[in-house]
Amino acid sequence: MLMCLQTDRITTYHFNMNYSVLMSIYKADNPTYLRESIESVIAQTVPCDDFVIVCDGPLTNELNNVLSNYPTINIIRYEQNEGLGKALSKGIMECKHELVARMDSDDVAAPTRMALQLEAFKSNPELSMVSGTVSEFSEDIGHITGARKLPLTDDAIRAFSRKRNPFNHPSMMFKKSAVLSSGNYDETYHLFEDYYLWVRMLMAGYKGANLEETLVYMRVDDNTMVRRGGVSYAKDMLRFHGWLRKEKWSSISDYVTGALPHALICVLPAGIRKGVYKRLH
Repeated sequence: MLMCLQTDRITTYHFNMNYSVLMSIYKADNPTYLRESIESVIAQTVPCDDFVIVCDGPLTNELNNVLSNYPTINIIRYEQNEGLGKALSKGIMECKHELVARMDSDDVAAPTRMALQLEAFKSNPELSMVSGTVSEFSEDIGHITGARKLPLTDDAIRAFSRKRNPFNHPSMMFKKSAVLSSGNYDETYHLFEDYYLWVRMLMAGYKGANLEETLVYMRVDDNTMVRRGGVSYAKDMLRFHGWLRKEKWSSISDYVTGALPHALICVLPAGIRKGVYKRLH
């Protein structure tokens, strides 16, 4: 049971250290990767007692066969594919606990991921969102190709957020109450649903942190580079950064030195873009 404590700007909570895991899947997901992702959650050093998977539209028989092996997982099914933001906004309402860990269907969680994040929340009750380093790999986890490390402290995260996403969504654990009071996931800015949510939470006064440790291993292949670029992606990104400017969260300087160069990278050929991303990480 949650006990509410009023502070100057936000509401914080004392809570037990149970947590939920929230995943969204759709028909194009890889069944083998899904199984490995689920198994990495089950193998956590601090077990999860509430695993919610949202099926965003009809799935293939292969994906459904994987899910059938895990009767304790709470499977939520929707008839139509509506996008990640809407799927997560619905899924979070099914999570039982105040702390919710995001997990993608093709990633692998480090065995101590949840333990490290739970300890961060226990050590600093003011935190509302905690992510950590995501290490990228191809073929197998033994072949790490890069890592996305981020600022660690709330002040540094706020400054970083004016130009780039300050958290790694696949490794995020957050307080459900903080997400809901900030408006939940939203599809207003396609492909930037998480970034949009984090900034709204920061605007509301909620605090975040990043851990140095690798919490999640992310598969990277040629398709990853395609998803991270293209004219359409660049346009979506500039539209989102336009919102940051409109809300006065970022400055013209932030836009010119952050958003515009990133948009240029997005329209580069995939091979060149891969090299640039690797150097930025």
